[in-house]
Amino acid sequence: MAKKLVRLSACIAALLCAVPGTRVDGSERPRILVLCTGNSARSQMAAGFLKSLDGRLELFSAGTAPAPRINPNAVRVMKEVGIDISDGVPKNVSRYVGDSFDFVITVCDDADKNCPNFRGKVGRRVHIPFIDPAKATGTPEEVLVVFRKVRDEIRVQFTDFYRKEILPTF
Repeated sequence: MAKKLVRLSACIAALLCAVPGTRVDGSERPRILVLCTGNSARSQMAAGFLKSLDGRLELFSAGTAPAPRINPNAVRVMKEVGIDISDGVPKNVSRYVGDSFDFVITVCDDADKNCPNFRGKVGRRVHIPFIDPAKATGTPEEVLVVFRKVRDEIRVQFTDFYRKEILPTF
């Protein structure tokens, strides 16, 4: 009987998440986790863009194998477009597996493959991949060119995702 109730609760939660304005945890603000491997560049930039689009969003970013610090090139290229992510700190996704999210968005193939099973409710899991700019080689300027390219791709993809998928939930 208890297992049937748990399954029924999960089904009801999934149905409610499809209703605009209904959150997995009953809150008024959409909860979004952006996940990559190191949580030092792509996920930090994506979360930064989402925050800049809508201050109502409750945003988190994490990594499956977090780096010791945020990548300074990510901070630099985001500042170029007026977004400050310098206070970002890479975090391990394990700290969030018990939490509920309206969206869990992976931004790299490794994080997509290694995304943990969440004990909390997840409304939608989405994969929007980008190359890892931290793996760019060359002169410092050549590396920044790659970071800018990835930044701009993230801006386009996440702005589109926000307009088509997140905004309608309000």
